[in-house]
Amino acid sequence: MKKISFLLFVMITPLLMLAQDDANDVTGIWYNEEKDARFEIYEDGGEYFAKIVWLEEPIDPETGEPKVDDENPDEDKQNRPLKGLVFMKDFVFEGDGLWEDGEIYDPKSGKTYDCYIKMESPDKLKVRGYIGISLIGRTSYWTRAK
Repeated sequence: MKKISFLLFVMITPLLMLAQDDANDVTGIWYNEEKDARFEIYEDGGEYFAKIVWLEEPIDPETGEPKVDDENPDEDKQNRPLKGLVFMKDFVFEGDGLWEDGEIYDPKSGKTYDCYIKMESPDKLKVRGYIGISLIGRTSYWTRAK
């Protein structure tokens, strides 16, 4: 019996270690579908966040200044630059390439949605923002920047 227990331990431990490594597979730099922005997904305190690190057009053509979060419903945040903006927060790794319980902020509309992230492949990410239940929402596919 001791041999069987030891054998099970030897077989299961590497699988558990692999599952733990999966959590950080999502970290790195990603392009949105339009390829006009890049985002960095990073881990902080066991949760995952994303910030804007590059914009194809970072300057507002009307003002000549860096683009800002002018659609934000909070007037105090409307002058903050889009570059560097943390727009995804509080994602928790659930296993099997899935991060849930997060929020995504859309600076184009000023709205915030519930969101989950699903790793489709090492270089493709499904990002689903939704209201209430995931059936009502929008999906975007991001590609890893090389």
